[in-house]
Amino acid sequence: MPTAAIQGAVPEYHSPAKVNGACSGPINPTWLPAQAKDITLRTTFSFDTMEEVLDAFARGEAVVVMDDERRENEGDIIISASQCSVEAMAWMIKHTSGYICISLPKERLDELEIPMMVPNNQERHKTAYTVTVDYKHGTTTGISAHDRSLTVRKLVDPTSAASDFSRPGHMVPLRTQKGGVLERRGHTETGVDLCALTDQPLGGVLCELVNDDVLGTMARRDDCRAFADRWGLKMISVEMLVQYRGAMRSMNAATS
Repeated sequence: MPTAAIQGAVPEYHSPAKVNGACSGPINPTWLPAQAKDITLRTTFSFDTMEEVLDAFARGEAVVVMDDERRENEGDIIISASQCSVEAMAWMIKHTSGYICISLPKERLDELEIPMMVPNNQERHKTAYTVTVDYKHGTTTGISAHDRSLTVRKLVDPTSAASDFSRPGHMVPLRTQKGGVLERRGHTETGVDLCALTDQPLGGVLCELVNDDVLGTMARRDDCRAFADRWGLKMISVEMLVQYRGAMRSMNAATS
């Protein structure tokens, strides 16, 4: 969806069950990871704009999203599940913790009969982990970039049924809050919100960036900015998305 359409029409946040049409089988990716050329070194830190990020995300590009420094203080790579190619998945696995997740609406998880991982969630930030899954058809062990990319695409494919997935598996679905980042300011909700704002099937593939050092330390704000610049990616914060969606809601209320 062009950014101009988002700004002009100012659509309300899509209900989680509304959008879910995805490409079946292999895809011809419109974006492949490639390091940027002729990088201009920054003298001061800055984020990109919401409009730039939405345009990139709609084209199938990965984006970097920074959490609040007082919360997790981590940056995640996020890409639309429907456009997650084998190459994109392999690149994500290489540059992140490797614990790749996919954020999905509750309605979709219910359709696929994917329950919560535990009845009593004790995770610090209440990240809503579900039972892990693998797509059954055309995969082997489920752990390869090919198998994981196929699994995430099939999770947002409306032709997929609960019986198409084995449990447990190697992909980690996360259940989003219905109100998105306006209800919970997490990367989980950011993934689905970005898909909704760009009229894509509701499923965001995400994982935490780590530094390329011997200890595999977590990438913080400046590390994430340098990584985004090196790969030509756009970068925002969860707070920027909260403000953007809040402004959309206010404009909708004023025109209704």
